[in-house]
Amino acid sequence: MILTLGLLGALQTILIGGFAGYYLSNSLYEEIGRRALMVAKTVAATPAVIEGIRSQDIPALNRLARQLAETNEALFIVVGDRHAIRLAHPDPERIGFSMGDDDGDYGRPALVEGRAYVAMAKGNLGESMRGKAPVVDPRIGDIIGIVSVGYSVTQVEATIRRYKFVLYGVVGLMLMVTVLSAIVIAGRFKRAIFGLEPEEIARLFQEREATLQSVREGIIAINRDGIITTANRAAYETLDLPAEPPLTGRPILEVLPESQLLSVLTSGQPDFDGEIWLRGRQMVVNRLPVRQGDDIIGVVASFRLRNELDLVSRQLTRIQQYADTLRSQTHEYSNKLHTIAGLIQLGASQEALNLIGSEISDHQALLHLLLEAVPDPVIAGCLLGKYNRAREMGLRLDIDPDSQMIDIPDALPRDQLVSVLGNLIDNALEATREQTGAGGRVMLSMTDLGEELIFEVEDQGPGVPEHARRAIFEKGVSTKGEAHGIGLHLVQQFLNRWGGSVTVDNLPEGGSRFTLYLPKHPEGEPHHGTDSTSDR
Repeated sequence: MILTLGLLGALQTILIGGFAGYYLSNSLYEEIGRRALMVAKTVAATPAVIEGIRSQDIPALNRLARQLAETNEALFIVVGDRHAIRLAHPDPERIGFSMGDDDGDYGRPALVEGRAYVAMAKGNLGESMRGKAPVVDPRIGDIIGIVSVGYSVTQVEATIRRYKFVLYGVVGLMLMVTVLSAIVIAGRFKRAIFGLEPEEIARLFQEREATLQSVREGIIAINRDGIITTANRAAYETLDLPAEPPLTGRPILEVLPESQLLSVLTSGQPDFDGEIWLRGRQMVVNRLPVRQGDDIIGVVASFRLRNELDLVSRQLTRIQQYADTLRSQTHEYSNKLHTIAGLIQLGASQEALNLIGSEISDHQALLHLLLEAVPDPVIAGCLLGKYNRAREMGLRLDIDPDSQMIDIPDALPRDQLVSVLGNLIDNALEATREQTGAGGRVMLSMTDLGEELIFEVEDQGPGVPEHARRAIFEKGVSTKGEAHGIGLHLVQQFLNRWGGSVTVDNLPEGGSRFTLYLPKHPEGEPHHGTDSTSDR
């Protein structure tokens, strides 16, 4: 690139220099010709010259011609009569002879046509640029002679060489400056484009375009003026925008005024995994400022439908719940099998049979309750997993036999519901174990009667101080110390989105009760107010 720019600059400078030299030579020759013609006209109009020709005063004409030649720095001034016979000449031996024997020019344009003209010829005085003018007698108006004024071409060429030396010196300097400028500009340009060649830039642009179009997330970029510069195919589909007119070149406020991209452009702070509504759709948005040095030159945003992420999250949650259930059951049954095996080895067959019967009875009762009261497999699996985890911890998770959770709206995301319910039960189990140790009890009650789904979780923990009941639902606030304070914050976030609420009460006999209210229809009448929030 540097070589190309340097060669182009050098070629341009050489062409300009050559043209300037050619124009200078022609201009100087033309200027000398005009000077010779002007001097010839002036001499031809001189009264002394007219009188000398009229009187044939050859000595006077020669003196006058020499004086005028010296005054005008001419090579020669020749005066002839109306027949082109020399009356004055620098070489006295040529006086009396025709002017045509010098250059073959008998002065017909001047003597016959009365027209002054310029000619270049080579005579006995060398090559010269000659201006010839007729001499007119003002008394009678007739042409009585001719004047020829010559300037040496050698003088002209010397002047041209002098000017060309200066010109080509300037051209050489310009050439050097051009090459150095090309190197500097090319270097800065290459640094600006990270040392890439044009072919590499073109390939990267094609790869960028292909990448943008292959991404399933909608991507929109704006410049510092808030004008959309990039929008991939997924952006049109995700935001349900028409293909025409194209988004590029349009203000972001005109297309997506609620996108908040301009706020990121102003603040310079990135925003990840934000949830906003765009064109009536709930989106998960990532917004990142584009910087050039210390300046923010634009913002890039990606959009993804919330329900797509919910689907993936729901699938992962189900898998996690199944895994937790299997793990808990495996651990629990492993302990029971070891106990039964020990009893058999000790010969306590009856005790082994009683333990087997008790386990079967308890488990069958739990399964029967879950099948009858909670037909949703995701929620039932979550409760079964928490039941087994409680037993691992040496605690009991009792589910109210009168519980019922059948009328669950289809729109209620099951993954988020089990996450909320699981957090409440886990907190209750940990609080109970901390307060009572093994043998503690957590009680769960569920009902779907009326317009709300109600879940009550009672523990035997230390309770929640009244002043902390609202703060525990804030992110990072917990009664358990550091690295906690997330679970109940997630509970509160879900309730804010769904329109539910949670209350916290301390029980008279000790412990606390968390009551969760979820409307079956979020747009319905107001529900119970929230009395608190977060992990204890």
